[in-house]
Amino acid sequence: MFAIILLCVFFAFMIGVGVWGMRRTTSLNDFFLGGRSIGPWVSAVAYGTTYFSAVLFIGFAGKLGWAYGLNALWIAAGNAVFGSLMAWLVLGKRTRRMTKNLDVMTMPEFLQERYDGKYLKIISALIIFVFLLPYSASVFKGLGYLFEANFNISFDTALLIMIGITGLYLVLGGYFAIAFTDFVQGIIMIGGSMVMVYLLVQKGGGLSEVLEAIPVKHLLHVPIEKQPGTLLLCALVFMTSFGTWGLPQMVQKFYAIKDESVITKAALATCVFALIIGFAAYFTGSMSHLFYDAPPLSPSGAANFDRLIPDMLKNNLPEALMALILLLVLSASMSTLSSLVLVSASAVAIDLYKGHVNPEISNKASVRLIRVLSALFIVISYVIARYDFDIIITLMSLSWGAVAGAFMAPYLYGLFWKGATKAGVKAGMATGLVVNIGLFFILGPAKSPIASSAAMIAPFAIVPLVSLFTRPPAARTIELAFGEKR
Repeated sequence: MFAIILLCVFFAFMIGVGVWGMRRTTSLNDFFLGGRSIGPWVSAVAYGTTYFSAVLFIGFAGKLGWAYGLNALWIAAGNAVFGSLMAWLVLGKRTRRMTKNLDVMTMPEFLQERYDGKYLKIISALIIFVFLLPYSASVFKGLGYLFEANFNISFDTALLIMIGITGLYLVLGGYFAIAFTDFVQGIIMIGGSMVMVYLLVQKGGGLSEVLEAIPVKHLLHVPIEKQPGTLLLCALVFMTSFGTWGLPQMVQKFYAIKDESVITKAALATCVFALIIGFAAYFTGSMSHLFYDAPPLSPSGAANFDRLIPDMLKNNLPEALMALILLLVLSASMSTLSSLVLVSASAVAIDLYKGHVNPEISNKASVRLIRVLSALFIVISYVIARYDFDIIITLMSLSWGAVAGAFMAPYLYGLFWKGATKAGVKAGMATGLVVNIGLFFILGPAKSPIASSAAMIAPFAIVPLVSLFTRPPAARTIELAFGEKR
């Protein structure tokens, strides 16, 4: 009963924030970027809550904590230092300045204007739509199962509740609502994570006992010959840390900051947030060795790592705290979902329709269109999550590597190298997609982090190689982008 009351209060708050955000939203810039007026603390937490979702807490941390033991904490460290701190310090200032110079709001718009490429916006928008929408559906699906198990309601009902609430506050309030709710959700995530780890450590006999027992139990449960290799661990650190540098839903946070003075504060705050959340998730996953002799099994008899952490928490935490943990996972997921849906909707509303079909569309009509598309994409996410389409499951597995592989090199070269060309960028995007998809099927889903990492690295060689032999953008485009001529 306590959990249901807490959930109702949380949902009521989310809807209230959506109404508040709607009153502050008068233009497309307001809806998608919050009028570029977001301060350091809200920006930092919005970045962090978009970074971590139910995928981390329910499946990823459990599986990797079981496989690697305490070595899984290297992933948390990489996410904090490279995926958060360095991302802000390296990309934040240039991104904020250059997107303002070019007057762009999205990754596809940036690529088109920066490289003077007529069709780059269309290509980029299609990549976002194809790979990010299924990813958002996978997060919805994970939440649906979580609520089915803990509230004794059907998967369909749980899914409809999640989608309805997310749709209401996102469609009404846009980025203002997302940023503000992300801040509150981030506080919930920090508090819930710290309490969760503390109680599990006490259950395990204290911190020193836990740290001594995990390596012993890990070696007993996963003998050395069955442990994943160091290469796969390095690929996981690289993919989950540097992959954020090329994901549109993460880069969007740099567009929306109030000014460049907030970047250092936001970088430090995001790093601390990522350290707390990442450490809590992966350390909890590694502690599963203290509570299990083997992972839970699925009906087919295979190890079900998605149940590892949820079952461990349910069996070892009091009911009131379990309600807070559910709220933690819900907060992490809804913030990620809202950002994914908003970026997917912008790919059609801003990049395709306003960019190519009807450039003269009014500001008011643009806001109305992106609201309608956000609602439509949430409905599509429900359909994808409800029904298991084989092609969709494959797209979910490919999503992170495909999007980061396609955008990371073109985006970074666009920020820091004037010599990058439209042809080089197209070649780099194609290389990222081909390498990721090709290696995914050659190596298999279990080694998809290696495929994703290779897809992110390869375009860094292809873009300059092709650029050296092709025509660069017009001088006026370079001058505008780099702020050399106003």
